[in-house]
Amino acid sequence: MGGGGIVVCDTRLQAILRPDSTLERLCTGAVWSEGPVWLDDRETLVWSDIPNNRMLAWSPGTGMTVFRAPSHFSNGNTLDREGRMVTCEHGRRCVSRTGHDGRVEILVDRYRGGRLNSPNDVVVKSDGTIWFTDPDYGILSDREGYQAPSEQGGRCRVYCFDPATAELRVVDDSFAKPNGLAFSPDERRLYVTDTSASHAPDGHHHLRCFDVAPGNTLADGRVFAVVEPGLPDGFRVDAQGWLYVSAEDGIQVYDPEGSLLGKILVPERTGNCVFGGTRRDTLYIAASTSLYRIRLDTHGATRPHA
Repeated sequence: MGGGGIVVCDTRLQAILRPDSTLERLCTGAVWSEGPVWLDDRETLVWSDIPNNRMLAWSPGTGMTVFRAPSHFSNGNTLDREGRMVTCEHGRRCVSRTGHDGRVEILVDRYRGGRLNSPNDVVVKSDGTIWFTDPDYGILSDREGYQAPSEQGGRCRVYCFDPATAELRVVDDSFAKPNGLAFSPDERRLYVTDTSASHAPDGHHHLRCFDVAPGNTLADGRVFAVVEPGLPDGFRVDAQGWLYVSAEDGIQVYDPEGSLLGKILVPERTGNCVFGGTRRDTLYIAASTSLYRIRLDTHGATRPHA
C-alpha cells in the first residue's frame, strides 16, 4: 500500500507519483457524477450530475456552481478540435455541441431512421470525427433519462460521426453495453469498456481494445483488462499511453499491455475522470456525490495533428 490512498501493484507507478500526490475532495452534493471535461479558457471543470438532470462546474475561484439545468440528462462530455463542448444526452437521445456563443445544437440523434438509445460517452479524433457509445441505460428507466423502447432493435453500438459530412457509421456492433471509450495517444488503438454486468449476473466488466484501421474502421477486437471490483466506466489516457480507469474502489491504472500498475483509492464509486489544469497534470475524478482531484507527475494525452 502506498501513501495517500495509493496502492502500488508495479513499481513503475512510482514514476507518476509526486510528494503532493494525495487525493483531495473539492466539493460534494451530486447524486451520480459523470462526464468531466476541463475547459481551458475558463480554468473550470464541468461534469454531469445525471439523475439531477444538470451539469455542474467547479473552479478554484468560485467553487461548485450549476453550469446548466436542465441538461437533458447529459452524461459524457469532451471538447472538439475547436474547443467546443460535445455532450452525450440521454434525455434527447443525442450527441450535441455547445458553440462558443453558448448555443447548443443537436449533431446526431438517429441512425437509419430510428432514435439512438442514449449516447453515453464520447471522444473526438484528430480528424474531427466524433466517436461515441450508445448503450440503453438512459431508456431503461426514468432515473437517468426517459423510459422508452429501443428503436435500434435492442442493439447497443459504438458509432463514428463525421460532422463535416453528417455521416453516422457503426464501427462496432458486438458489445452488450458499451460505455467509456478513449484513443491511445497515437490513435492507433481504441479502448472501450463493456459494463453489461450492471444488469446481468454473467455480464461483462472489462475493457476491450481495437486496432484503428484505415478509413476509421476497427479491427482485432480483444479483451484488454478485466476490472474488479465493480465495473469499469469512463477513463482517460495519459501521454505515455497509460489508462486511468474508473472502478468501484477508485481509479485503476493500466499500462498499454493491460497490466495493472496500481490504484488511486477513492472513498466513493467512481464514474469517470479527466486530466486538467494548466499543465494537464491534475486528474479530476467524478465519483458518485463528489468531485476529487490528485496531482500527478504525468499529463493527459493530446491528439496528434490530423
